[in-house]
Amino acid sequence: MTQPYLAELAGISVNTLYKLERGQGKASLNILEKILDVLGMEIQIDVNKPVV
Repeated sequence: MTQPYLAELAGISVNTLYKLERGQGKASLNILEKILDVLGMEIQIDVNKPVV
């Protein structure tokens, strides 16, 4: 899958995707979710709260 095609399917700019792939951009969870959805993947975030 090409970058332009992935970006189009995810509804983001090619420039945004290009920067993310090179570690130069900042990705919101919303953008990551869009990309992962197109790729058929999911993200899981576990938050551990410290015990006081």
